[in-house]
Amino acid sequence: MRIGVLALQGDFALHARALARCGAEAVEVRKPAELEGLDGLVIPGGESTTLLKLMEAWGFVAALAEFHAEGRPIFGTCAGLIVLAREVENPRQVSLGLIDVTVERNAYGRQRESFEARGQARLDGRPATIEMVFIRAPRIRRLGPGVESLAELRGESVLARQGTVLVASFHPELTDDLAVHRHFCELVRRARVAA
Repeated sequence: MRIGVLALQGDFALHARALARCGAEAVEVRKPAELEGLDGLVIPGGESTTLLKLMEAWGFVAALAEFHAEGRPIFGTCAGLIVLAREVENPRQVSLGLIDVTVERNAYGRQRESFEARGQARLDGRPATIEMVFIRAPRIRRLGPGVESLAELRGESVLARQGTVLVASFHPELTDDLAVHRHFCELVRRARVAA
């Protein structure tokens, strides 16, 4: 499997390392043309407003809409969740709208309020406890009817999926726990078989 990691900003190198540990070939993506031949894509954390401006300036918006329409999976973490959400609050901003969730930016607090936690997940039909790191994290305020919550912390969804789009409020790449990246790789594998 060849899985791209959007390398415009954020912790893309750590995502690439986690994907490689799961057996995937990780490819850093800096231009829309580099999406060609990829089976999936990770959009990492960073600053969502800046990320969206860079994506628009470099032609990623239309390219990602096509990537999604072709059924190739996309995984967004933290700012990546914000970029993929249907609706963004605090403040409102434009996003790609590829998953039917409403998110509130920075809802878990500022940088100094960052924290680590262990939350309950259900990945590939099996319950698990997973490690989570929250840094200026967005909060999922609403899940659309077609969205499945895959992990919770304190009764709130922090990992969700709709079709081939997976999103996380937290940073799984900052831990040694590969459960979420393995789940995404399995999503990519199933999409390849279906195609």
